Amino acid sequence: MAKEKTVYTCTECGGTSPKWLGKCPSCGAWNTLEEGIAESAATPKNRYQSLAKSQPVATLAEVEAGDVERTPTTIEELDRVLGGGIVAGGVVLIGGDPGIGKSTLLLQAVDALSATMKVLYVTGEESVAQVALRSRRLGLGGSQVRVLAEIGLEKILATIEAEQPAFCVIDSIQTLYSDQLSSAPGSVAQVRECAAQLTRTAKTGGCTIVLVGHVTKEGALAGPRVLEHIVDTVLYFEGDTHSSFRLVRAIKNRFGAVNEIGVFAMTERGLKGVANPSAIFLSTHGEPVPGSCVLVTLEGTRPLLVEIQALVDSGGPSPRRLSVGLERDRLAMLLAVLHRHAGVSCMDQDVFVNAVGGVRISEPAADLSVLLAIQSSLRGKPLPRGFVAFGEVGLAGEVRPAPRGQERLKEAAKLGFSVAIVPKANAPKKAIEGLTVHAVERVEQAVELMRGL
Repeated sequence: MAKEKTVYTCTECGGTSPKWLGKCPSCGAWNTLEEGIAESAATPKNRYQSLAKSQPVATLAEVEAGDVERTPTTIEELDRVLGGGIVAGGVVLIGGDPGIGKSTLLLQAVDALSATMKVLYVTGEESVAQVALRSRRLGLGGSQVRVLAEIGLEKILATIEAEQPAFCVIDSIQTLYSDQLSSAPGSVAQVRECAAQLTRTAKTGGCTIVLVGHVTKEGALAGPRVLEHIVDTVLYFEGDTHSSFRLVRAIKNRFGAVNEIGVFAMTERGLKGVANPSAIFLSTHGEPVPGSCVLVTLEGTRPLLVEIQALVDSGGPSPRRLSVGLERDRLAMLLAVLHRHAGVSCMDQDVFVNAVGGVRISEPAADLSVLLAIQSSLRGKPLPRGFVAFGEVGLAGEVRPAPRGQERLKEAAKLGFSVAIVPKANAPKKAIEGLTVHAVERVEQAVELMRGL
């Protein structure tokens, strides 16, 4: 018997190489080539002709385009992340760590949607009995939910064609395999082929398909990045498995806002939406403590209040710089700005910064809150009760405005905060009831103003 030919495939872009290389020749990523069995040359090349129907060429101005109709799932936080609900023919990819709640949330969504449309739950990791047991544990009726335990792509496509569901969940895409390919389930070729064919089925038949994806040790979706490119929406589950709170973040959404988040609490009856997510990220101090500053951040279209904590302690000749939930390199830059422009030195001090609640903050509007928390911890003097701040800090010491500043201030006032330090460009034209706003242009003004509060 002839030896099977092997090929090395990149897990990032799906490119192939006949031999192992440290660097992928297609996308330039390092250490991403994995060995697999090369596909047979006898594979029919016309297998896509029956799947992709040709469309006539049209002029863009003549095409009738209206608002996309959305069907709510009745789970408010999930609808917020999706942009208002599911879209007919849309393909959603959802990923997250094992055990974080992906299957639980989708089973709840399937059960809720079954009251208004035909639904199908395809499981490749569990048996039908296991799915039923989980449904009973969550207190779901499931009387109209159709369940299929199958990993063969062709059988799944045949079932979708026969059942004609309006909403279908594939749990998970890494377990599927196509008879057209000889590689094992979960390989780059199988994941890419199965996702592509399911996407074509969704677009041609109008069925909304949700794909559950595994994640790597680094937290990224496993498989080639092309998997994220061909779908309409990419959702990530975030949060610590030791905590009862979960965040679902939209990384990509063709039908809604990007970086929108939904906040859930894990209970015995499944995932429940959190009405006031700001309460999760605020510590309940009896009295104000040094090193704590509340930030009004923006996640998608939702303003959130997050507590930033800083601890400055003597560090000796090699001080440490550690941040959790914030960029470490940006922390080092902010410390240099604080020293140069405000005269506050932390060269011989350990500096630790943490965003409460396990949330990750990437927007630069957190700069001013981080600096004020560090200054508060260094002086050992707490900020006044009901204090919030936001604003981007530049290397020249200027405080730059943050987007949608008025909404941030209104959210802070609604939650009972009374004092705010903001960039001058974000100062409200009309006074906000119950909120005193101090506008600053430079870092030294903010530090000096904080000393007087």
